[in-house]
Amino acid sequence: MTTFPVLSLMTFLPLLGALGLLLIRGSEETVAKMSQRIGIAVSLVVLALAAWMTWHFDGNSADFQFVEKFMWLPAFGLTYHMGVDGISVFFVLLSALLTPVCLLASVQSVEKRVREYIIAFLVLETFMIGTFSALDTVLFYVLFEGVLIPMYLIIGVWGGQRRIYSAFKFFLYTLLGSVLMLVALMVLYSKLGTTDMPLLMDNHVDADLQKWLWLAVFASFAVKMPMWPVHTWLPDAHVEAPTGGSVILAGVLLKMGGYGFLRFSLPMFPDASMYFAPMVFALSIIAIIYTSLVALVQTDMKKMIAYSSVAHMGYVTLGIFTFNRQGIDGAIFQMISHGLVSGALFLIVGVVYDRLHTRDINRYGGIVKNMPVFATLFMVFMLGSVGLPGTSGFVGEFLVLAGAFQASTWVALLAGTGVVLGATYMLWLYRKVVFGPANNPDASEMEDMTGIEKTNLVPLAILVLALGVMPALVFKSTAPSVEKLISQVGAIADAIVIHPDPESFDALIEGIDAEVQP
Repeated sequence: MTTFPVLSLMTFLPLLGALGLLLIRGSEETVAKMSQRIGIAVSLVVLALAAWMTWHFDGNSADFQFVEKFMWLPAFGLTYHMGVDGISVFFVLLSALLTPVCLLASVQSVEKRVREYIIAFLVLETFMIGTFSALDTVLFYVLFEGVLIPMYLIIGVWGGQRRIYSAFKFFLYTLLGSVLMLVALMVLYSKLGTTDMPLLMDNHVDADLQKWLWLAVFASFAVKMPMWPVHTWLPDAHVEAPTGGSVILAGVLLKMGGYGFLRFSLPMFPDASMYFAPMVFALSIIAIIYTSLVALVQTDMKKMIAYSSVAHMGYVTLGIFTFNRQGIDGAIFQMISHGLVSGALFLIVGVVYDRLHTRDINRYGGIVKNMPVFATLFMVFMLGSVGLPGTSGFVGEFLVLAGAFQASTWVALLAGTGVVLGATYMLWLYRKVVFGPANNPDASEMEDMTGIEKTNLVPLAILVLALGVMPALVFKSTAPSVEKLISQVGAIADAIVIHPDPESFDALIEGIDAEVQP
């Protein structure tokens, strides 16, 4: 270990907390309250560690930091290798942030098997943080697949009426794709003799084999995103999952697919990534347009937001495979922004569902009169989803479209239609629920947000606005890692400086002057 093992501590502290919950004894009510308090406390400690790590992260370096490495299974040459760079550090922070948010949201909504629910979320947090920190392919695969177990239980035990169907569909879709990824990782080990991810990024197999390996890992990450046409599990999972399950599913789990493309597909299979980029563009455009149109006709609030998530993830895959700084920066930022915005929107739905026990858009209307705080926060996240300038949603979409424009004018034009469609269905949803006719007296009598609900949503709203105004909070750390990734792919970075500082800007001008002078 080269530093304080903050990554291991963040990864396994929730697991220790989950084991501690098994020791609680007493009445059902006592066990439930103690489990909630301990679960929230553990998740807040992990969040504090993640904030400390992010604060001490050196944004000027593209190297992996907070590295921990030692032999795990010496007989097989497998290592326990953990570390974060500018790409993964914010996903660790996002996982640590949304876990206590989900646990707080469950205080009022989850009434049965509370201890087991908290345990499932703490175990899930271990797998999420571990996935974004792992630098060994075997360790990554174990943690990446481990996410399925607690998420399957969260949907299947605490979900809605069709929870068993949705849980099985989620499990089978993601497991099937991941089996192919396991085959690809085994082939990589047989060819290069290592499971160390940094080494694999610098040593590539021949171009023909790359295509087969790329398709194998693509099957797993495309399902996890999810990309069209393997997206059908997501609306069912969101509709049936409890509020906390929907938040963590949209906020973190979907990002594992995009992270996989950035960590495996581009650096390990660069030739295949360029070869299959047109296919990814086509699937991304279909996802953006088709699922936006499907969202337009939904009457279930959760299902509408679920389809919008597929459309937003289409921008992510589009940006990643542009192979330029704008596109990849935009894709990373879009994932972080979507984690905050979509997670908050599912919390918004949970607020009104806990009061009226329905997600039917037509059952609401005119609640701005009796729920003004709710209406204000809902507006912030709705505008963030639309991509209004000044919100985090705008930065990601703008950069992705700018990167796509460099790759293909037609691709950028078609992707731009998703912005219009997204604004259409989100503005319609907001108008219908907040300002529509108050035909349902039950909706008109709902009380405004509680203290716990405000505690959950206000910090997320502040982050959405802060990142929209100051995107450099993210870009100053991601820039070196993105540049290194582009060099690994072999693409030529743009001369446009996305994150200029005075020295680099002056150096760029001097370089241009030197080139144009005879």
